[in-house]
Amino acid sequence: MIKTMTAFTSELDDEKLAIEQLKSQLQLDGNLLKNTIGIAACHYEFVLSGTYQAVCEALPFEVVGTISSAQCIPGESGSLNMTLMVITSDNVEFDKIITPSLLSEPGKVIAETYKASCRTTKPALVLTFGPFIPQNSGDEYVNVLTEASGGAPFFGTLAVDDTMDFSNCFLLADCDYHRDKMAMVLMYGDIQPKFFVANISESKILEKSAHVTKSAGPILMEVNERPVIDYFEDLGLVEASETQYALTSLPFLLDYNDGTPKVSKIFVMLTPEKYALCAGSMPEGSTLYMASTDTKDIMLTTGEAIDSISENLSGASALLVYSCIGRSMTLGADQFKEMDLLNQRIGGKLPFLMATSGGEICPTQVSEEKAFNRFHNNAFIACLI
Repeated sequence: MIKTMTAFTSELDDEKLAIEQLKSQLQLDGNLLKNTIGIAACHYEFVLSGTYQAVCEALPFEVVGTISSAQCIPGESGSLNMTLMVITSDNVEFDKIITPSLLSEPGKVIAETYKASCRTTKPALVLTFGPFIPQNSGDEYVNVLTEASGGAPFFGTLAVDDTMDFSNCFLLADCDYHRDKMAMVLMYGDIQPKFFVANISESKILEKSAHVTKSAGPILMEVNERPVIDYFEDLGLVEASETQYALTSLPFLLDYNDGTPKVSKIFVMLTPEKYALCAGSMPEGSTLYMASTDTKDIMLTTGEAIDSISENLSGASALLVYSCIGRSMTLGADQFKEMDLLNQRIGGKLPFLMATSGGEICPTQVSEEKAFNRFHNNAFIACLI
């Protein structure tokens, strides 16, 4: 059995009041079971003011999470908030682990930390939280964790803030915050998590596909054995591609050609060599599709995912949701529209926490043997526990 509570505060400067508000909503006395973990999402101002740290000091359980530019719980959404989901259980156990710095050999660090901390049995679910480090690959994070765990399902997010240079994208871990570490919560016990992903409608895919013939991690060099800049020229996008993040509304869909669903990736900028730097790995041998997205399609795909979630609520105890900041950028002045839709359709039925993301971690398929974990951009992901 799992019990879940959610709470929020918009009180940035009065630590005592923030603690009182959160505790009043959570009603912790008599509600906490044997094992408990807190999942947090907050604006970076809560860290800089010290309010986040004061809240964690006042809570009787461990807390992990990330900075986020916007958050939502049932009945409440906003940017300058701190939101908290508390998951407590007598028969599900939570092991929290934190890596050393990921600034050097991140894949090795993550794999070694996981292997040194995991139990002999595979966890039923691993919640994963990381900072936004531009030079690191989220795909590498996910791939090494999948291998190290023997295919356990991983779900989570990379931090994202609302600064121009993403300078405050912190990992949150109890009373500390980090720019260069990852945290994981390994969940053991009788749970059967269900996963949901929304990215872009098939109808929004442009006609010209391309085979990735030369790449290095997130750097796309050639498609169809031609320089990638020629591909942009064929699509009339050379001028637009010269501005960083200018093509956010034209993400790539990547087909790994292994029978798994396509995964969305965002083009970031052209390198001095006229290569395409993307926000995720572009492996050679995959097929690349460019797609166009807009508010209508975001709300369509998000709505379809929420409908699927609604059909699977029976027996569920909590819903954790992350949505790429690229989607909220496309929504523009309606940046809370996805959150409002989730509240309309799920609010009152199940405790949930939703936050914006700098990179999404979620399986696209799960079998009894292993999960096909993927690192997404421009995606809405959800985990039903």
